[in-house]
Amino acid sequence: MTEVPIIAQKSPYMTEVEEGKSYFWCSCGKSKNQPFCDGAHKGTGMVPVKYTADATKTVAFCGCKQAGDGPLCDGTHKNL
Repeated sequence: MTEVPIIAQKSPYMTEVEEGKSYFWCSCGKSKNQPFCDGAHKGTGMVPVKYTADATKTVAFCGCKQAGDGPLCDGTHKNL
């Protein structure tokens, strides 16, 4: 059975990413290493989402876990 993601926080995680590096965004909200996966999703039916940085920059990873096509924030948290 698939669970509903837990809202980790109602704002994005502003995170510096490095060009060419891959990151695994926590989609379940249970990770203690937000916004990244620590394996806490096991048994939830959810999986982390791979994000590969196209440039070295700051990105806004979704913190509410409700973004339409995560892992980046789309403003959905403003309606929660």
